[in-house]
Amino acid sequence: MNKLKSLLAVCCMAAVSSVDAQTLTLNLDKADRTVSPTLYGLMTEEINYAYEGGLYTQLLRDPTMRELQEMGRGQGQRPRVRTAPKPRSWVPTDTLSASCRIANRQMPVRKTTLNIAPETVRHNSLVIETTKDGEGVINKGFWGIAAAPNTKYTGSFFIHTPGVVTVGLKSAKDDKVLAQQTIAVSGDSWQQKDFTLQVGDAISETTNAVFFITFAKAGKYEISYTTLFPASKRGTKFAGLRDDLMDMMTAMHPTFLRFPGGNYLEGNRFSERFNWKNTVGPLSERPGHQCPWGYWSTDGMGLLEFLTWTEKIGAEPILGVFAGYVLQGDYVEGEALEPFIKDALDEIEYVIGGPQTKWGAQRVKDGHPEPFRLQYVEIGNEDFFDRSGSYSRRFQQFYEAIKAKYPQLQIISTIDEKALRSGSDDPANLKVDMIDEHYYRNTEGMYKAAWQYDSYDRNGPKIFCGEWASREGGPTTNLNAALGDAAWMTCMERNSDILVASCYAPLFVNVSQDGGQKKYPGMQWESDLIGYDAFSAYGSPSYYAQCMFAGNLGDKVVPITAADIPDMHYGNGELPQLYYVATRDTQSGTVYLKIVNGGGTAVKVRLSAQGGKLRTSKSELISLKSAKPDDTNTIDNPKNIVPQTSKCKIKNGGTITVAPYSINVYVIK
Repeated sequence: MNKLKSLLAVCCMAAVSSVDAQTLTLNLDKADRTVSPTLYGLMTEEINYAYEGGLYTQLLRDPTMRELQEMGRGQGQRPRVRTAPKPRSWVPTDTLSASCRIANRQMPVRKTTLNIAPETVRHNSLVIETTKDGEGVINKGFWGIAAAPNTKYTGSFFIHTPGVVTVGLKSAKDDKVLAQQTIAVSGDSWQQKDFTLQVGDAISETTNAVFFITFAKAGKYEISYTTLFPASKRGTKFAGLRDDLMDMMTAMHPTFLRFPGGNYLEGNRFSERFNWKNTVGPLSERPGHQCPWGYWSTDGMGLLEFLTWTEKIGAEPILGVFAGYVLQGDYVEGEALEPFIKDALDEIEYVIGGPQTKWGAQRVKDGHPEPFRLQYVEIGNEDFFDRSGSYSRRFQQFYEAIKAKYPQLQIISTIDEKALRSGSDDPANLKVDMIDEHYYRNTEGMYKAAWQYDSYDRNGPKIFCGEWASREGGPTTNLNAALGDAAWMTCMERNSDILVASCYAPLFVNVSQDGGQKKYPGMQWESDLIGYDAFSAYGSPSYYAQCMFAGNLGDKVVPITAADIPDMHYGNGELPQLYYVATRDTQSGTVYLKIVNGGGTAVKVRLSAQGGKLRTSKSELISLKSAKPDDTNTIDNPKNIVPQTSKCKIKNGGTITVAPYSINVYVIK
């Protein structure tokens, strides 16, 4: 690929030298296509430790003691549970004189929600046997717990055994105690104990803190469901969701959030799907489930948390409902599908139902009296991978049931777009409001597809591009991927009369390191948008491209006529060097002209307008660029490539110079 990029720069120089200046004509009088108000949004799922160890601020790994060492597996693999499974994340403070084992003893939890039968909440308990005073267990969190001066934490644990218990934080490097609290426990029945830890001002910031529970006297103890949340520095503004990540998402100007994902919606098997009824109500009543990406999900990020997330970033939900198909290929249809359709109807009722409804009342009880906004419901995820041919029938069952009760909702299908348009997978009575299309390509593939939607039938189903990305760079993307992303966004924006919504994926990746053989143990998928560790977060070049496009958008598409645009040699063919789109705000008259230069040389562009004038005053240029397309941002150098804003002069017939390897937004007042 690097050889191709070197050839690209040489060939682009030849292409540019043959033309003095290219021309882009903005046809302001023909701006009749309406830009979808939900064009840019977010897609999320539990991958790359996006929630556990990421956005969800619960800091302890495996608080329910359900993630066993023998449980480790990849996508689609069966668990390997042996006779004496050990906890993955809870280890003895002294390996020579203490031992730990998992006991599947059920805690007697009083039910407060409508959904869970008493026998289904079965958090494991951790049995700790110590042979000397002051010993216990530690939890390192997700590759270290962040601690900073004057930071407060709150948490709780369930305990079955009387004694004097100390909980706290200490440095993994030198065992220095950073904060602790001692709690006396009496009685031998399960009880919940709350605690508060206050870190003083005499420490330096560290991501290498660990949580500990120790017992004053040697003996045998039993604990369960233990949590630790930051009460300051993190998770305060957004109530359990990490402040810096929420702020970064808000800066992307999202209009919707597609959740709960992706593969996370389906799971590898039916018992591992996102069962939304197990994710509402008190955290201690949520059983959790195995994530298809190889680790345990506590379901601390449940349905209400997703919905609250949308409110806090000013977006609305695109709700994905389980469609009776799992990743291992099993499925149900017909009468066997009806319970899952009932679950979907109940879920919609939880989202928008009034307090007089069963699930609307549960939402009120959970703390949100008012219904949420909801326009779109998606049936399944990537069911075009279902080779059984059952999806069109399953979709139709869901469609008819949901439309009968909620006719105002738009129903999104994941049916194969080509099959639907050709009629090969289209029963005569199948109705589709919108199709979800997914595209993961390299940058060259995005350049080649930059006019894909121009030829789509304007009378066919609307399009939701629910997952897309230029996959180059890792763990987060480089500038070259951002160039491909931006070229693809010009296509989507130009065709936003039929492309109703779009969202990049994956959104998050944990880039923590633990000194082990795997450089990024929290990553399952390369080329992600936002990276973070326990303390810090940063945006990739693709992230900033998203912010630039979504934050500078009109309500009408301005057609552009181009002349003499040079080609660049990329791979085995020639591709345009420039990619462009323009929209206009009909209220203010502002024109947003976006130009992507994928080549290694500058290009002079002459701008003209038909049906209006381009003013020179108060115009500005927002540009993302670097000298090398492989350049990127990292956790240690988060601002290497960021947008720069400057004043610029724009006038009819005037010439601008578009820098090499650059993404540019001209805000023409």
